[in-house]
Amino acid sequence: MHSFRYHDGAQHCEGVSLASLADQYGTPLYVYSAETLLDHFGKLQRAFHEVLGLICFSVKANSNLSVLKLLHEAGSGFDIVSGGELERIRTLGIPGEKVVFAGVGKSQPEIEAALRYGVRMLNVESEAELVSVDATAKKLGLRAPVALRLNPDVASKTHPYITTGKKENKFGVDLDTASRLVERLGRDFPAVDLVGIHVHVGSQITEAAPFLQGIRNVAPFLAQARAQRPELALFDIGGGFGIWYSDQQALTADVLAQDLVPELKKIGLKVVMEPGRFIAGNAGVMLTRVRYVKRNASKRFVIVDADMNDLMRPSFYKAYHGIWPTRLDPHTMPGPDALEDSGLGRADIVGPICESGGFLGLDRPFPEVAPGDLLTVFSTGAYGFSMASNYNTRPRAAELLVHGAHHRLVRRRETIDDLLKLERDALGAP
Repeated sequence: MHSFRYHDGAQHCEGVSLASLADQYGTPLYVYSAETLLDHFGKLQRAFHEVLGLICFSVKANSNLSVLKLLHEAGSGFDIVSGGELERIRTLGIPGEKVVFAGVGKSQPEIEAALRYGVRMLNVESEAELVSVDATAKKLGLRAPVALRLNPDVASKTHPYITTGKKENKFGVDLDTASRLVERLGRDFPAVDLVGIHVHVGSQITEAAPFLQGIRNVAPFLAQARAQRPELALFDIGGGFGIWYSDQQALTADVLAQDLVPELKKIGLKVVMEPGRFIAGNAGVMLTRVRYVKRNASKRFVIVDADMNDLMRPSFYKAYHGIWPTRLDPHTMPGPDALEDSGLGRADIVGPICESGGFLGLDRPFPEVAPGDLLTVFSTGAYGFSMASNYNTRPRAAELLVHGAHHRLVRRRETIDDLLKLERDALGAP
């Protein structure tokens, strides 16, 4: 569930009118619901409590400091993939023991910073990385807590760009290589402690089968590794739980847990999970305003002030996001769930970026709108603002966090001056 609902034809986030926020802060505009973030986090906690060690929210999904602070106060840990994300964690004073550092290409300075900060574990994805972690730990006189990431060779029904568990993906090591590395730990990597095993099969997965297959594929390896390395205590199952974008196919936390918890109990390790989209995806919307409506012989274009630089997913993944007017007459206009059954004419919802791939939605059943009308783009709380860019020298949108009847500006809108200031000093150079 989420907290974006229509009341008397006006869409609200919790107790706040979205139109009032757009009028005050302009568009494009990202709006997040604190109630939804906390509700989705709590549902995972309750569903997996029998096996749960730590939920680590995936910072790459939504890295706004106020969002991270809210989840930290609710008990969340964090999954990071860069030194910049580590600095966000440091800024908030979150203990290192609540942090898992993943990613295939960590630099030596990033590894050093993570070890100094005392992260819960570094998810290591290759022998070369293990060599670097061990050498850095020895240099610092520290022990390196490591989770070895396995590639279980599991296919998942998702976009090819967000599959991570097949042997052709860049992530993790195969089981044979992993077995050899575990055998060499004490001898060749003396500064490393194997505290966990990590498996992540992909993102936006809407069925339990790939998760189950991944767990079962690595279960024999886990038993063998535990016998060799008594410090092994954590099984990091990654994230990837899907959400509802255009239908209601994704599984709830309770249904996922019914399938996964019995298998996880057999493993006997405390579970770490790294959800991002599941917690934040439907906790955010993007507001955009219509600039023009253009018609040709065969097509209607609704031209808005947001584009691929504000929301990359439709152009990058051909991802679907619901889009609908923020204000509607409930007597004459269907709600956003009407879609194909509405009898409405079709339209492309596009933006001002100078690219044919600059769009938010293509060939959609869409009501008649006029310049100045406000639209809501749904399910943008994850991989929305965090993937935004300044392409075409466009300042990035503002972000707001709503809690009940109150809201806060949690990131101001960028200005053109913000974009140019890093280059101006170079203008006078020879």
